[in-house]
Amino acid sequence: MSSMFETPFDPPGEPPPPPPEGYRTAIGIILAVAAASLLYRILKLGHLEHTSLVFIGIPTVLAILTVRFVPRPRTITGVILKAITVALLVSGVALGEGFICIVMASPLFILVGVIIGKIAESRYWRYTRRGRRILSVTAFSMLSVSSLEGVLPGFNFSREETVTVVRVVDRPASQVEASLSRTPRFDAPLPLFFRARFPRPAAASGSGLAVGDTRAVRFTAAGHYPGALVMRISRSAPGSVTFTAVSDDSYIKHWLTWEGADVSWSAVDGTHTRVSWTVRYRRTLDPAWYFKPWERYGARLAAGYLIVTAAAGS
Repeated sequence: MSSMFETPFDPPGEPPPPPPEGYRTAIGIILAVAAASLLYRILKLGHLEHTSLVFIGIPTVLAILTVRFVPRPRTITGVILKAITVALLVSGVALGEGFICIVMASPLFILVGVIIGKIAESRYWRYTRRGRRILSVTAFSMLSVSSLEGVLPGFNFSREETVTVVRVVDRPASQVEASLSRTPRFDAPLPLFFRARFPRPAAASGSGLAVGDTRAVRFTAAGHYPGALVMRISRSAPGSVTFTAVSDDSYIKHWLTWEGADVSWSAVDGTHTRVSWTVRYRRTLDPAWYFKPWERYGARLAAGYLIVTAAAGS
């Protein structure tokens, strides 16, 4: 005889209905993101947070775990990109000002996710065991090797970089020299690229063009992580001067190490001066093929901005 507590909506002996597909997908994404977050913390403990293991290795692991944890999604690539987006947003809370580095690397994360997603969606991968094995091993091997740049001794590309910007300013050479001898001012609007939570120059000190004279520029990043770049004049001659980096405790040191700058100026005519500004630095982010162009672009903008503010006196 049926119990009085049994209802048509809860038939006895039948298992509960399975959770909806969206629920299982969300759980899979959470597990993949949690594993990627744990991997980042481990790499940070080993001081490997600026290597290719973070910018290629983590999205690779995240994409593979998403494929593993999420039960047969209709579009694997779409789910992988959702997981990567969640991971990037979560990292923004944890990294603060360092999040700009993740923003710059987000196209790289997406590229890795799309590569793995398209491989996982391919008919050859889905319907043949041999195909799954070949494509999985090939993709994992390629991404694993590329993620070791900066990790293994000697497995990296040249880090020394030199960028030169030359401009003609509407000032006599004597006024350019006078501007360079004064304490730097940063009144001109920063290039748009530097307004995206990059450290900004907040104050400066130091003057003169003699050997031993110094310049100290204090940077802040969104009001946090204050630090200063200090440079000292190591060579001075008529129409040229060389700055050598003494110290840098600003947040910029997480991406590159400033080594120095060479500045020269020469009269074009009575009212125009040709100014050349060369910056020298050491790249600290990997992989080189991705971050080298970004850093060179930023260094070129910085040199041009210094010509406008320090040499032209604008």
